[in-house]
This record gives sequence, C-alpha cells and structure tokens, in this order.
Amino acid sequence: MRIGLLGGTFDPPHIAHLAVAEAAFRQLGLDAVWLVPAGSPWQKEGSVVTPAEHRWGMTVAAVDGIPYLSGDDREVVRPGPTYTLDTVRSMAGHEVTLILGADAASRIASWHRSAELQEMVGIAVAPRPGADAGSVEAAVTARTTWLDVPPLDISGTDLRRRAAAGRSLRFLVPEGVWYYIETHGLYR
Repeated sequence: MRIGLLGGTFDPPHIAHLAVAEAAFRQLGLDAVWLVPAGSPWQKEGSVVTPAEHRWGMTVAAVDGIPYLSGDDREVVRPGPTYTLDTVRSMAGHEVTLILGADAASRIASWHRSAELQEMVGIAVAPRPGADAGSVEAAVTARTTWLDVPPLDISGTDLRRRAAAGRSLRFLVPEGVWYYIETHGLYR
C-alpha cells in the first residue's frame, strides 16, 4: 500500500492537519493517510504535553467517518522516546511518504538518523506561514513533493492558549475533537 504518514504531537489535532492529509491523499494518489500521534515526543522534552491517551483519543475522533484517514497508535503504545525512523521501519511492505509542514521539514536534519530515514521515504511538504521554502529544500534530501494546500495559520500552541482563556475551539478542530476536549475538560 502507498501510505501517507502524518505524525505529530496532535495536541490537539486540528483542521489544518486534516486539510494537509486530504491534500496529500488526493495529490499523491495514496491508498490511505495514517495520523500517528507521538507517544513520547523527544523533541518536546521539557514542554508540557497532554497525556498520550488523550492525544490518541482526539486523533481517533478527528478521523472518524473518513474512510481513507485513520489513526495509528504504534507510537503511543511504544515505550520511551518515539522516532519516525522506527515507525517507518515497522511499516515494512508499505511505500511510505512522510507528510510534513514546511516548518518541520526545514528541521528534518535534526531528527534521529535523518539521512537513513530520508533514504526510506518520500516527503510531501505543506506550506506553513513564515516557513522558508529555501530552508526546506536545503534540509530535505529525500524525493520531495510540495502540496497545493492553502497555508492555514493554526497551531496546537495557539489552540491550547485559546482554550485556557475560555475561548471556543469549535470549527478550528474537527467536531469530534471539540467534543472530546469539552467532555474531558482539556486545556483549561
């Protein structure tokens, strides 16, 4: 299968994540896109991150009812720091395209065993406000495709701040994610 792998903290998953997943699915002719929340995101050490079980629950809610999108919990259930290279290796038999925002793609050289990872995958890059295409192209050595998706200036950091200030996240996150956040009292 041709799989698009959209990983991240997903704290919370929001509409920009789904817009990018949709663009990758359609433009690359993928069989499916898997959203993979990081279990223990090593690049976020020292930051407050919502527990993995809630980020997983929100990811499942985000893709509910969309047949070609699914959540994948392999990083949530894996103990210790989670590295994309290990996730891709566990997907043997699939052709994998990493789906990254331009900000993440420009930092790929800092990832665990980046050169080895980039030999194993293609990379689809979504534009991000403030991210420089030149820095992406300088960092990425893998086969790269730029996605035609409007840059949506939405971030988990901003959404968590909005929620903490008592502002609604409705319509900035999928309906099921909004309901999950409200039901579990997250980000207050």
